[in-house]
Amino acid sequence: MRTPRLLPLILPLFMAVSCPAQASEQTVFFATWRGCEEACQGAKDALASAAPDVEILQFDAGGDRSRLQGVVEEARSRDVDLIISWGTSVTLATAGTLADLADPSFNHDIPQVFMIVADPVGSGIIESLDATGRDNLTGTYNRVPERVTVETLRRVLPKMDTLGLLYNPNEKNSALKRDELADLLPRLGVTLIDRAFALTDDGTPTVEDIGDQIRRIKEAGADAIYVGSSSFLRSNAAIFGAAAKSAKLPVISPYEEMVQNGHALISVAARYYDVGQLAGQRAAAILVDGARPGSLPVAKMENFALTINLSFAREIDVWPPVDLLDFADVVK
Repeated sequence: MRTPRLLPLILPLFMAVSCPAQASEQTVFFATWRGCEEACQGAKDALASAAPDVEILQFDAGGDRSRLQGVVEEARSRDVDLIISWGTSVTLATAGTLADLADPSFNHDIPQVFMIVADPVGSGIIESLDATGRDNLTGTYNRVPERVTVETLRRVLPKMDTLGLLYNPNEKNSALKRDELADLLPRLGVTLIDRAFALTDDGTPTVEDIGDQIRRIKEAGADAIYVGSSSFLRSNAAIFGAAAKSAKLPVISPYEEMVQNGHALISVAARYYDVGQLAGQRAAAILVDGARPGSLPVAKMENFALTINLSFAREIDVWPPVDLLDFADVVK
């Protein structure tokens, strides 16, 4: 079995040149936000298994929205057979929303599979998880229901009645997560203490603001803090985790690697590699089996991992119960 050829595109100049593909080969255009991480690799491995002759082009924004301009034109110019988009920002920049269906600058013609999009319905990308309402688009959904997140945290903190959230108003998925929690938590008897990052003139938050905002959330009475959905916080997990430890705040994260790396206490999450595998299988159904993307419901993850970091627990003196540790992946 031949591994797919990786042909990186150099951003923002698009200088990479690929070898001409044989007539029998198909080309998949990976558009990622911050490099090819676990989900990206999972999708590539799934394609290597199902469609070993596929040619892969790699486009990475490097966390810079300005680099996403022209990505659809680049995919079209290379006559790709399918686009796989990673994350809300990249998917919005390529597929647009339902309100953009008449705008030719977005992709409405090339088959596309999205992954790692926190709320594709709330973001306006698709109509529903069962029927996307877009002929060329389907994807995967990997988030744990937030009710499960709260119930898991209450296993660690039975008396928790106040949850903190720090969010980035310039990230669609981060703002949507804040709104979702504001609606849900009162029905669970939990008060939400949310703080938005102040944005600089170019519309971005600053790393220096993380510690101060977490301190303010703690002073407002939060029993714990939730990472929510934020590429900015995920990229600055070490700073976030250190500030939370200093404030003696338990951190629950949707990103397992934050717990594995000692920057959060607990996570309930789908493993990103498995999410990528699911996206790769969706892509193979389109490329190999001839499925029409819009006829495929968004594929939902069914298995989630509970991960607990005991070093983090020790530093903040909050200990998960033994029965929870019995079936969790424990990082010491």
